[in-house]
Order: sequence, then structure tokens, then C-alpha cells
Amino acid sequence: MIETTLPTAHGTPALSAAIRTTPDDFFVEEIDAFLPSGQGEHLLLTVEKRGMNTAFAAKLIAQWAGVAEMAVGYAGLKDRHAVTRQRFSVQLPGRPLPDLEPLQAPGLRVLGHAWHAKKLPRGALAGNRFRLVLREVHGERDAIATRLQAIADAGVPNYFGEQRFGRDGANLGNALAMFAGQRVARAQRTYLLSAARSELFNQVLAARVRDGSWNRGLDGEVWALDGSRSVFGPEPWSEALAERIERFDIHPSAPLWGRGDLRSAGAAWQVEEAALAGDTAMALRLGLESAGLRQERRATRLRPGTVAWTWQGDDALVVEFTLPPGAYATTVLAELGAMHDLQGGQRPFVGNA
Repeated sequence: MIETTLPTAHGTPALSAAIRTTPDDFFVEEIDAFLPSGQGEHLLLTVEKRGMNTAFAAKLIAQWAGVAEMAVGYAGLKDRHAVTRQRFSVQLPGRPLPDLEPLQAPGLRVLGHAWHAKKLPRGALAGNRFRLVLREVHGERDAIATRLQAIADAGVPNYFGEQRFGRDGANLGNALAMFAGQRVARAQRTYLLSAARSELFNQVLAARVRDGSWNRGLDGEVWALDGSRSVFGPEPWSEALAERIERFDIHPSAPLWGRGDLRSAGAAWQVEEAALAGDTAMALRLGLESAGLRQERRATRLRPGTVAWTWQGDDALVVEFTLPPGAYATTVLAELGAMHDLQGGQRPFVGNA
């Protein structure tokens, strides 16, 4: 069976707190990867959303522009239960700038616009900036500060967050049903494949958190370059590798499952195979291979940038940090303590096993 809790790396919780008591307590802002070209047929819109998911905002933009939804692009999906700032593109060939006022709606505000030559593709951002307000905080302030500094210095396990798995983790069960022959819509299929792949990655990473190798590597390791999808190895251990790990230039990696042989070897291969040997894991592996996905890798270590924190009164803590694309704020919070999400229940993380 697939386990439903994930071990943390930094010990017992330093605090307990409530998050997302209101959308304003969970603020996310995209860090743009490029400047607009200033010309072209794609209008880049910088918008602020409150209590609205990305797909619904894209639908509103398409309706406002009178175009098909496929003409609207965005770099990443953002939480519904949050205040988020992100860019969208909408293709308007041969058309002047439309009146932006009708696009202003409850929960959606246009902050800026510019013309660009290309549609905004998925992943076209440098990262995300978070400002999170934790309320009803219980814990010793010195211990909380020590834990936050440890997170800033050493990083955290790079788990996929619960957003990947849908409400109450339903995407995983739906993925198994799809692999067993149940038909699903094309758009849903993409989400289910991602959930299956993410679950297998998390299980390998959980095993490596338990054995302490998530941030130091093993014999036969495949190394991930920081800030890149590129990997290399295995190769013999060296002082040069040790130095690169120390300065966060490279990280250990775990598989994103698909067709082909695991690239890892030795002890790293053994951990990966053992973590994914159960019946449910095997069903997910076979399903992903049948779907045509190929083996890839993802770093097991995540280091947040510009970590800062301040107290608001006696029991409210404001935590700020940046993350690269594809990383989850909830995985950072899980290393801080037990978070009660008023929009999503208790976090699926536990202390060190």
C-alpha cells in the first residue's frame, strides 16, 4: 500500500498553527522570467486573483477577449484559496488593445499589460515569492526561529505538495482507475498522470528522508543541477562532488517514473526499487509506462531563497521566502510544524520516523 504520511527531515514540529484563515493570509507572486518584447499579437496581462484558481481566470480572460480558451496562456497553476499575482497571455492578432475595464471582476484585478511576440508557455517563470501568515501559533519563539534558520541553511525535502493529488487525494485513486481501463477526459488524464508520477517520487524521497540520504547522496547517485532539469552520473565519489553539494550547486535526485531503465546504480538504485516494490506502486509504474512517459529525474533537495519572518502580535507569524518553479510552499511549512489548513485539513506530514 502507498503510505499517506511523509516523514520530515528537521525533527519534531517547532509549532502548530492555522494557515489560510483568509485568502489574504496566503500571498503568492510570480517572479517573471522575461520582459515583454513590447510588440506582437499576444497581450500579456498581469493580474491579481483572490479566491480564484488559474483555469477559471483564464476562462474569464478568454470570454472578455472573445477568443477560445486555448488562445490564453499562463506559466503556472496557482492555489484557489490565496491571493496570487501572475501573468496571462491572450492572442489578439490584428486587434488593438481592448478596453480592460470589463475584465475587472470580483476576485480579479488587472495590474498591468504589455504586448509580446509569443504565447506565455507553461513553466516560463523564474520562481514564486510567498508571504504566508500563520495564525493561532503555539510554540517557543526561539525554537521556531532556530527551525526557520535551519530551513534557510539546509533546505527541505523537495516533496510534491498535496495540490498534485486533488481534494482528499482523490487523483491517485482516479489514476489507478484510469490505468485499469476507466475512460477520462484528455485534460483530466494529464492531471492524473502527474499525480501518479508525483506519488512515486514522494515515496522514494520519503525513504531517503528516513535513511538520511535526501541531502547527501548515495553510491550510484544521479545528480541534479540546481535550477535546471539537467542531470549527470552516476560517477565515482570525489571531493569536487562534495564541494558542489555543500554549495547547493547539485542535489541528489529521485525518479519521475516512465519507460526505460532507472539511471541510478548501486545503493541509490536499491533504495528506489525497494520504495516502489508494493502492489499499488507497481500498478502506478506500469500505468505510467503504458501511457508512454519516459524516465526523468527530480532533485530531492529544495532550498528556499530569502527566508524571513516577523511576528504580528502574540500568535501570528509572517513567513516570507522564494521558491523555484515546481516547488511547493506547503513542503516548507511542513518542516516548520503542524499546519491546520482551514481550506484543506491537516497536512499529510509527520515527524521523523
